[in-house]
Amino acid sequence: MRDETEQWPVVATEEEYRNGLIAVRSDTVRFPDDSQAERTVVHHPGAVAVVALDDAQRVLMIRQYRHPVGRKLWEIPAGLRDVDGEDLLVTAQRELVEETGYRAREWHVLADWFTSPGFCDEKIRCFLARGLAEVPDVERTFVMTHEEAFLESAWVGLETAVTAVLRGDMHNGVTAMGILAVYAAASGGFASLRPADSLE
Repeated sequence: MRDETEQWPVVATEEEYRNGLIAVRSDTVRFPDDSQAERTVVHHPGAVAVVALDDAQRVLMIRQYRHPVGRKLWEIPAGLRDVDGEDLLVTAQRELVEETGYRAREWHVLADWFTSPGFCDEKIRCFLARGLAEVPDVERTFVMTHEEAFLESAWVGLETAVTAVLRGDMHNGVTAMGILAVYAAASGGFASLRPADSLE
């Protein structure tokens, strides 16, 4: 079972909004029966996420304020694909250091998915990072964004994190997917995971 690429004809398109992060357009799509319908599409650059797992089967998590939902959410480290031409693994490594102060020795692809394919083309690549080590303060040369200055972090047991997702205590979709995926992968000794440089 595998998703496949397909593109139904777009007979008209109009951009309705654009800012530094997203663009919103209206497409008129022709269906296979020759009927047509309008579809709103939000273009997003995509993101990477990281499940950082230590030898004690704990996940390194962060908590940050998310204004659109009015909550402080527990999340796995993640960041936008906002550097043109940057390899996704490099983006993930950078985000892990910036948001947690840790780097990892071992990297694998955990999962790839579209967050809301009914209206948005945002794609996530989630990595599993292991062999973690704290980055010395003198090597932390990056500049924090305003939100990153208020991040909290915590080590959470993997089974505790899974329970929190299933109980409805953690609501970030990327985090839920990452936590459940690493739990499933761990049951097979991580043997099914792809190399970190695998194509999407």
